[in-house]
Amino acid sequence: MNAQFKKGVLEMCVLSLLAKEDRYGYELTETISQTMTVAAGTLYLILKRLKDEGHVRTYLVDSGTGPARKYYQLTEKGIQHEAQLRQQWREFVTQVDELIR
Repeated sequence: MNAQFKKGVLEMCVLSLLAKEDRYGYELTETISQTMTVAAGTLYLILKRLKDEGHVRTYLVDSGTGPARKYYQLTEKGIQHEAQLRQQWREFVTQVDELIR
């Protein structure tokens, strides 16, 4: 997959997965990696930026087998941002489809 295509949609993919349920970083990486190749470091940079911007918050959960896991949860601002990105994506895909038919 073209790296530039991926770069533009990874944030939306992360937000969409978090809209379904809270997840920890490694779990996000594994889930996304089932569909496309992505470096864990890339996702952690996205998560850090989303947290800095107030779209996600974190909390720790004891893993039972090692260090506590940092879970990511959408904030109200993050829920709205995810919905906006999803709508923009649908419009973009429709426009591109019209051009390449």
